[in-house]
Amino acid sequence: QVQLVESGGGLVQAGGSLRLSCAAAGSIFKVNAMGWYRQAPGKQRELVASITTGNSTNYADSVKGRFTISRDNAKNTVYLQMNSLKPEDTAVYYCNAEVRRYNYELRYRDYWGQGTQVTVSS
Repeated sequence: QVQLVESGGGLVQAGGSLRLSCAAAGSIFKVNAMGWYRQAPGKQRELVASITTGNSTNYADSVKGRFTISRDNAKNTVYLQMNSLKPEDTAVYYCNAEVRRYNYELRYRDYWGQGTQVTVSS
């Protein structure tokens, strides 16, 4: 099995910062792209940021200039540094990773973390 273990969520005041971490563990041959999604109450899950193994990044327009995604390939870990947080950033944040569990697998499969709550007070 593959587990994505997230940490770092919490309650912060507007303008503050939080850093999320997500480590992929278990039976893993290779990890491809990793990313963070979020889902606010009553809204659809949306992409926040993603990063390839070569460190190419992609951000939602709403977080550009405030959030930074990074990864440690040796540890199969992805990070999300969130600065200048706003109340509208309040959501459950989910880690995502594309994983091949064995070398004979031809395709990557999506795995998700359990989610971590980020609450930004005004």
